[in-house]
Amino acid sequence: MLHEQMAKFYSGFRRDAHPMAIMVGVVGAMSAFYHDSTDIADPWQREVASIRMIAKMPTIAAMAYKYTIGQPFVYPRNDLDYASNFLHMCFSVPAETYEVNPILSRAMDRIFTLHADHEQNASTSTVRLAGSSGANPFACIAAGIACLWGPAHGGANQACLEMLKEIGSVDRIPEFIARAKDKNDPFRLMGFGHRVYKNFDPRAKVMKQSADEVLDLLGIEDNPVLQVAKELERQALEDPYFADKKLFPNVDFYSGIILEAMGFPTSMFTPIFALSRTVGWISQWKEMLAEPGHKIGRPRQLYTGETLRDYVDVENR
Repeated sequence: MLHEQMAKFYSGFRRDAHPMAIMVGVVGAMSAFYHDSTDIADPWQREVASIRMIAKMPTIAAMAYKYTIGQPFVYPRNDLDYASNFLHMCFSVPAETYEVNPILSRAMDRIFTLHADHEQNASTSTVRLAGSSGANPFACIAAGIACLWGPAHGGANQACLEMLKEIGSVDRIPEFIARAKDKNDPFRLMGFGHRVYKNFDPRAKVMKQSADEVLDLLGIEDNPVLQVAKELERQALEDPYFADKKLFPNVDFYSGIILEAMGFPTSMFTPIFALSRTVGWISQWKEMLAEPGHKIGRPRQLYTGETLRDYVDVENR
């Protein structure tokens, strides 16, 4: 549960505010409420802050979602597991009983697990750099969320869904596959290939299984986006061009499909990513502070510009 006063923070945002904007603000504000876990020199306080952050992040994300759709907040339930609790807070309403389907809960748990940590990516480096200055843990995680908000980082699965919507229908898939092969066409298939995994993304194998289970459960008959996704996956996997280039569907392709099928708007994809990645951020932060003699991070840069130049008066420039 969040401090009850924090619920008032949400009403300070515009109703159409992006959930990531809300999460950056609310997570940063946690340092104003939990003074007993901001002393980073105390190992116990670091532990308390870590548990609090991981436990409260689903509540913060779910409340951001509820706020943007105008529904009342749903309090967390301790009798549900982590993934089921998040789904309950997002999709239950006071007027009826909501039972979390175990297939959806398992898929959500896999999304959380497979997005938890992934080398020294931009947001993880941001959290570590902020933490190296001695900033409190809530400020560090807020910095990570802000970095993840960038479309080049956390928005990959959202970009994938937007591409599927651009394709629009199954009969247009060959046209877009041809464009993806054309070196002179800027279009590329989002959700295929990976900068780190030069072969098949091992996380995608697990996510594909969940995607198939979720689509079998919920169906795709009335959802053209999911129909395009399934057929694009099939055609791309059968095309020698993509096999030779090792452009296989990655974890973002399948996680986007799952979240779309569950009923999440694309604006919630990155907040769910942030919720998942919090575990990794916190682990990296704790590891760094536990190392004896750690110093403030200071990335180096080499000046390659002009050297000696004559001074010119401002009015003559």
